[in-house]
Amino acid sequence: MTGEIVAFRVLLPDDDWLYLEGEVRHHRHGVGFGVRFVDLNEEQVEKLLRLLQIEREAGPEGPAISADLVED
Repeated sequence: MTGEIVAFRVLLPDDDWLYLEGEVRHHRHGVGFGVRFVDLNEEQVEKLLRLLQIEREAGPEGPAISADLVED
């Protein structure tokens, strides 16, 4: 799985979707994985920064982020 390119979409709080692609940098079975984003455009960067800000403000008690892997 490390080195694999994955595509996924994240549901934003305003019901918009953020589509991302990234390279899996590390993973732990049953826990999760880390991704290095690749080739983000300006819109994706803006949405990602907005999402991170919302999550920081919500803190650990905030709602979970919903993401789905996108199949080729």
